[in-house]
Amino acid sequence: MRKMLMMNASATVIFNYIGIFVNLYIWEQGHRIFDVAWFNLIMFLAWGFAFATSSRLLSRYTTRLMIQTTAICGGLTFLLLTTLTLDNRLLWIAILAMPVGCMWGTYASTQNITLTLIGKGRDFEQYFATSSIVGQVISIINPVVSALVIQWVGYNGSFMLMFVFVTILMVVSFFIPKVTLSGQSETVFLGMGFRQVFSYSALRWMIPSCLAAGIVLQFHNLFTLIFTFSVSGDKLVIALLNVLYTVSTMLAMVFYRKLRIPERRWLIIGVVAMSAGFLFPLLQVSVFLVLSNIMMTIGMFYFGTVWNTEHFRRISQHSAIEQARILIWREWLLIVSRVVILIWILGIENFQGVPFVLLLVISIAGALAIPIFSKKAKQAEEAASVIKVQPADV
Repeated sequence: MRKMLMMNASATVIFNYIGIFVNLYIWEQGHRIFDVAWFNLIMFLAWGFAFATSSRLLSRYTTRLMIQTTAICGGLTFLLLTTLTLDNRLLWIAILAMPVGCMWGTYASTQNITLTLIGKGRDFEQYFATSSIVGQVISIINPVVSALVIQWVGYNGSFMLMFVFVTILMVVSFFIPKVTLSGQSETVFLGMGFRQVFSYSALRWMIPSCLAAGIVLQFHNLFTLIFTFSVSGDKLVIALLNVLYTVSTMLAMVFYRKLRIPERRWLIIGVVAMSAGFLFPLLQVSVFLVLSNIMMTIGMFYFGTVWNTEHFRRISQHSAIEQARILIWREWLLIVSRVVILIWILGIENFQGVPFVLLLVISIAGALAIPIFSKKAKQAEEAASVIKVQPADV
């Protein structure tokens, strides 16, 4: 797990920069929600393609090659940002988004499959919690340093700096575990039918859970950025606001580790905090946009830790090839709902109109439904365990 965390830290620096400053770079061109939504829409379409492709390639190659591919895509992203200029703005944004999506999708597939194959029991909870700590530290330092570099030498200088971290990721890739699906008797896509993959009740509850989570994740990821960009155009202020959100999450993490509260209750706390945060933008005051982001970020920590842990525990009970199939479907389900929401967001111009309010309602409903789906999956799992035990008791 330590080598996985090293890889995760290297990649997080790059992803954190892209998540804040590449989106800000696009936003500053016209201050349009459409542009940022379009970038993310193309990115997630590329993400879904790359996730499935890299999962298939793991049947022949190791995770080291996949992470090296991730690094190459990262390098291409910053090369395009430095050199590419087009009159057609939508095409320019789409070309930038494609290597970003391929980078993220390849990395997500590699990390997920590696984690499920080498992780056991409480490893998942420890990994996600520790990974979150590393991510928070990077989220404090990276935005401030990046903002100062941009103010000093401009965006192009910061893009060149990111090549350093791409190189570090490439180097780290040679030391991570060599995980592959090549030893499996079946291929990943041979038994990819929907009913074949989701073959029992507890696993089938993952379907609505992922669809609902995709809505919640996309609303949180996109509007956390846009709310922050709307508060201030100063890059250092934006960076410091992101530090504030990170510190809030770290305080939430302290409570998570210190308080002996069942996982399900933390999940409920998480979705309630996110739902409350979703409502604050309706007040149209900058301080409430900041408060909204704090609530959403805290809620996302509790939700993400518990929800991912539950899913990976369930998935890890399957064979390696079955895990790969489930993970591909899981990612596709998340991306489907993300893409639908992003298409909706393309038509949103401000935080007051009916489209935005309807999106709020849908996002809150999705968040509140997730604990219900989680409970149903747990009940189905327990019922299946009872059925298996009964014959032995007779």
